Amino acid sequence: MHEPLAYPLPDFLKLAGIGRTKAYEEINAGRLKARKNGNRTIVLANDARAYLEALPELHAKQAA
Repeated sequence: MHEPLAYPLPDFLKLAGIGRTKAYEEINAGRLKARKNGNRTIVLANDARAYLEALPELHAKQAA
């Protein structure tokens, strides 16, 4: 099985564990790259990985 080249936004939301509103906030802030394919918003697999890897690390004393 191979990794997809891009994720439709609903699939990316499930993968990243975030909601639609948060995703568009991240897109508008420039932290998440997304592209349009007709009416569909997609996130390239490389951009999805880069976004997730750039999230701040949670340290033990921050966990609640």
